[in-house]
Amino acid sequence: MEFHLICTTFVARTMKETEGPVAEKQRYLILDALRGFALMGIALANYPEFSLWTFLSPGEQTVMATGGIDEVVRFFHYMLIDGKFYTIFSLLFGVGFALFLSRHSVPRFLRRMVILALIGFCHLMFLWSGDILLLYAVGGMLLPLFIRLKDKLAVAVALILLPVGLDALTEFGGVDFAGPFYDLWWREARAQGIDESNFATWLRDANSYPQMFAFLLQGACERMWEFVSGHRLPRVVGFFILGYLAGKHQVYARLSEFFKERWLDICLFVSIPCSFLYAWSATSGQPLGLTLHSLFYTLSVVSMAATYVIGFCVAYQHTPSSYKFFPLMAGTGRMALTNYIGQTLIGIVLFYGLGFGLGTSFGLVFTTLTALAVFILQIGLSRLWLRYFSFGPLEWLWRLLTYGRYFPICRN
Repeated sequence: MEFHLICTTFVARTMKETEGPVAEKQRYLILDALRGFALMGIALANYPEFSLWTFLSPGEQTVMATGGIDEVVRFFHYMLIDGKFYTIFSLLFGVGFALFLSRHSVPRFLRRMVILALIGFCHLMFLWSGDILLLYAVGGMLLPLFIRLKDKLAVAVALILLPVGLDALTEFGGVDFAGPFYDLWWREARAQGIDESNFATWLRDANSYPQMFAFLLQGACERMWEFVSGHRLPRVVGFFILGYLAGKHQVYARLSEFFKERWLDICLFVSIPCSFLYAWSATSGQPLGLTLHSLFYTLSVVSMAATYVIGFCVAYQHTPSSYKFFPLMAGTGRMALTNYIGQTLIGIVLFYGLGFGLGTSFGLVFTTLTALAVFILQIGLSRLWLRYFSFGPLEWLWRLLTYGRYFPICRN
């Protein structure tokens, strides 16, 4: 009897482990559509760096043709974009973790994260210093440690607020968490011949990959400094846990219960003043100090991300099924990894010396319009690709390595 039970358990686990990714008919459109929406925000957030506008001094930014209106756009960038969309992506990551664990084991998930870490490392070191995938992979590896805790919500809130406390230690206690990473960054930059005088124009003038790679070497160190100084890891893991709880309660399948218009009104009432305060602090040089700036940022990203998610879900519930907006967004979201890396490749072609070398030529207005144009292009390309293939190319590779077996990529 015991032998029969052992065999049955073994077969059940083996069958579970050999299951493939979620079939297309099992996907939830709202999750893919939200992922596509977040990808649009990621493009808007990242393209000021791709265009090298962010690296220009305030004086150089001001004298550009659109310098005056760029200041207004910059304020609204902080208010409506900065930090909001990676927060949505983090929540969706947590939902995906809950969905994955409903079909597979934690070791399989960790294998998936190791592969994501390799993709993120390659992206960081060889393409773009602003990579977020490596951070997500590291946070994902930590996520299973929290799933057995009883009060996950309290832990998530504590992790999201932790950076405010750490910034208070920096401001009032003199604890410099990121100082060594800052020193490492500039040591590596100067070793590559990069300093303040050529930092903004290096990639624009780089007409060979070795020159571009020299910038990426110091850029990887800069990215580590950004993660540590911004205390990104605890905040991201906190959002992962919130997403996991939403996934466990299948919020995506019960939209009418959780997403109501009155909640949208409340979120708007909170998010607008919080985000305004953060934008004011960011564009004014943090006049109230680092700790309050950090608090404004946290309140801004949480409340505005919630506003976007609730508003998106409310609109989804009230939109006729014949409308194509959400399916188009979903197609882009299904290929989020491919499109994320694709945004990098397009940015390199447009703005770096290896391509058209347009970096530092455009102000923030035109950079924002370029980001929107790139995303619209990706909507069309994603729709065309998914007409003939079941997965995006990088999604297919990620699944193949995760499950250790071949999946047909072409549609029958």
